[in-house]
Amino acid sequence: MKSLNFSVMLSIFLIVLLYSCSSTYALSDDSTSSFNGKLYECICQNSDYCVPFSTAFVTPTNDSFNTILQSTAQNLRCLLPSVTKPQLIFTPMAESHVQAAVICSKQLGLQLRVKSGGHDYEGLSYMSDMESPFIILDLSKLRDIVVNTEDNYAWAQAGATVGEVYYRISEKSKTHGFPAGLCTSLGIGGHITGGAYGTMMRKYGLGVDNVVDARIVDANGRILDRQSMGEDLFWAIRGGGGASFGIILSWKLKLVPVPSIVTVFTVPKTLDQNATNILYKWQQVAADKLDEDLFIRVIINVVADKKGEKTIQTAYNSMFLGRADRLLQIMNDVFPELGLTQKNCTEMSWIKSIMYIAGYPSNTPPEVLLQGKSLFKNYFKAKSDCVKEPIPIDGLEGLWKRLMEEDSPLVIWNPYGGMMAKISESETPFPHRKGIIYMIQYLTLWNDPSKESATKHYDWIRRLYNYMTPYASMFPREAYVNYRDLDIGMNKNESSSFIEASVWGNKYYKDNFNRLVKVKTKVDPENFFLHEQSIPTLPITRKGEGKSVNHFEM
Repeated sequence: MKSLNFSVMLSIFLIVLLYSCSSTYALSDDSTSSFNGKLYECICQNSDYCVPFSTAFVTPTNDSFNTILQSTAQNLRCLLPSVTKPQLIFTPMAESHVQAAVICSKQLGLQLRVKSGGHDYEGLSYMSDMESPFIILDLSKLRDIVVNTEDNYAWAQAGATVGEVYYRISEKSKTHGFPAGLCTSLGIGGHITGGAYGTMMRKYGLGVDNVVDARIVDANGRILDRQSMGEDLFWAIRGGGGASFGIILSWKLKLVPVPSIVTVFTVPKTLDQNATNILYKWQQVAADKLDEDLFIRVIINVVADKKGEKTIQTAYNSMFLGRADRLLQIMNDVFPELGLTQKNCTEMSWIKSIMYIAGYPSNTPPEVLLQGKSLFKNYFKAKSDCVKEPIPIDGLEGLWKRLMEEDSPLVIWNPYGGMMAKISESETPFPHRKGIIYMIQYLTLWNDPSKESATKHYDWIRRLYNYMTPYASMFPREAYVNYRDLDIGMNKNESSSFIEASVWGNKYYKDNFNRLVKVKTKVDPENFFLHEQSIPTLPITRKGEGKSVNHFEM
């Protein structure tokens, strides 16, 4: 095969790689020292073994505090000086340390923010807008992966990245894979709690559809597996959002078969290359007409044309579970408008296709996936939509006009159909299934840390989102929880009500939100696992009593 035009690829993927993929609470030195001592003593008492304070705990007075805080955080706007920082960062070395962190945080009145990969779009794994002091539980040292290809499963600890999981699977077998994210620096712990889609979603569904067991620490500090937690809680953690029901320690993943050779391509089209009409046709075939072995997403951004003027580029970025000859036959039959040729196609192993989609240069060795870090960070704001009917030509032209008003806009369309349409909306909390033809991710990126710059870009993406209203799903206007968006609503504090939370909860989970609230009320009645978009508890008044209590019988 001839090599792809990597100058074109680079212009696309430098932007996409990241996305597919302050002050502390004021305490005096004496009270800080006392607090740290109490927390450390408590964790030592409630763990299997104690580690030196300097090994696992980092406080704001430590020179490395900001470096560690920023090491995996993806959204730079969540690290500005005005953003409240944690009391400390605790990096557990063993599962019992996670148990102790829950027990001791409850005793000391602390909130926990749990971080595996640091990809939360609103930074909720490492910052807080709530009034209570908090600490970060950094799971980066819990990253063991055990792969069993004979029985087709892998256990992956929550601190491992998606890329590490893929690499360890490919290390054992060239014909096994796992259907999860396109961005390889995602933490597997948090990624799967929101759904986890990727290039094999049309063939095998989401990551949550291929989880068969899990280990978590609940609100009482107990370690539970699927059998001991029960099916209601096991249902809730697979798509019900991170850090609402417990702390994920590890997932048991069902491996899926992949061919020894897959095919990838990227075909860019600009407006003078009939981009608008080609995209309109893509909407008609991407979900219902194309083979489920084929995933073609569309990456839309603004580029300069030959005259140096702004134009729209739509890049068709694809992975096919098969050889190029069968791919070309499918495309010629169903989507000839794209004009795919043998020259556009490159055959490779599944693990190399992971790296291709993630944006790595073709000569990069797969071992880079073990580094577990994203190469790019930006200030950004994102939103999402689900689309059920093709956007008409005039609607697309209006979108182009608005994209060209912004400095660095990025829009990504991910196709549905195939297995996604065969799984019930209620099978897991992730409800965006049959009837959706694609999901949209909107992003705006900037480099200036000023408040004025942030306001400008926030205003733009909100106007864009308003423009897209008639073309998006309705009642509710659906959104993807892993593209977290606090614009659609948030908990102000621990007393936020079910009614208030349902504003954003119905967008993320549709009717599944009600069941999630019931599970939350049963397993965490005190609402210990709390953040700006955590599932709320449901106050229920017992008969004969005049007060409301957090209690629910499933």
